Amino acid sequence: MNIDPVLYIGISQSFFSGLLISTKKPVTTANRLMAAWLFLIFIELIFALININVLEMYSFQFITFTYGPLMYLYVIFMTNPEKKFNWFSLLHFIPFAAFFIVSVVFRSEPLVRDLRGFFRPDKLISLRIIYGICFFLSITIYSLLAFLELGRHQKNLKNLVSYTSGVLTLNWLKIISVSFYLACFVLFILGGLNMIGNFIPFDPYFVIFGFITLFSFVFSFYGIKQPAIFGQQPGNIIDEKRDNEKYTKKRTEEEEHEGEYLSRLISWVESHKLYLDRDLSIYSLSRMTGIPRHYITQILNEKHGKIFYIYK
Repeated sequence: MNIDPVLYIGISQSFFSGLLISTKKPVTTANRLMAAWLFLIFIELIFALININVLEMYSFQFITFTYGPLMYLYVIFMTNPEKKFNWFSLLHFIPFAAFFIVSVVFRSEPLVRDLRGFFRPDKLISLRIIYGICFFLSITIYSLLAFLELGRHQKNLKNLVSYTSGVLTLNWLKIISVSFYLACFVLFILGGLNMIGNFIPFDPYFVIFGFITLFSFVFSFYGIKQPAIFGQQPGNIIDEKRDNEKYTKKRTEEEEHEGEYLSRLISWVESHKLYLDRDLSIYSLSRMTGIPRHYITQILNEKHGKIFYIYK
């Protein structure tokens, strides 16, 4: 099977998509993570092209151990824009570092190049089994964590937005994360069939690159279209924190202005017909009216007896 055309397409696709994402405004941690993922796919496909046509650079794919962590971290930082990247986040990439070292040490050994020899009883069979188990667990665990985090995010939206549009719910990301895992699971099954016998007429090792190329295209397509959730800039997050601090210090003063806040909120919503804005959020309403975000929630809960997302 000639996989070179697929590799060339994937290389160009992942590189230019990564370039677009890395220069996308506003600059967010989530976008940086997506760009890093696409550039890693670009590097892996380059390695695969060299590995197949020029020389054996590594004994098995190690970059794939970044896929699960990067998807999970992308979800985390997309659903929590105020969260800061720290050194603890790098702990997710320990398996990647470990298998990178192993791959370099055993680069002259074709550990899993031919899946039909996966269970060959030699000195490296234990390493192949550990590699396969760790790869499966990495994809499974991180796909599950990403799915649960997206579910938590979608539940919390009911207290934040007036209408849960696709831009805010990130349904596209949930579909991609589930599809990514199911595709990997199918490839695992096909690989298993190829390991125990010639039950399929092709090598799943090469199909993986076709899947990676397709995934990078879909992922980058939606990632480029996806704006920052709630349109938050780093400065806006700082402003909200300052609002919270001011609220704590001047609670008595705000209580004296409850009527003013309520009148201002009702007047602004009705005069600007904000109830027609399907993507209206508490954050944007707070900026427009000058009323602290937490106080808008309080007004709607205590004064109107309803939460924000049903205010129309």
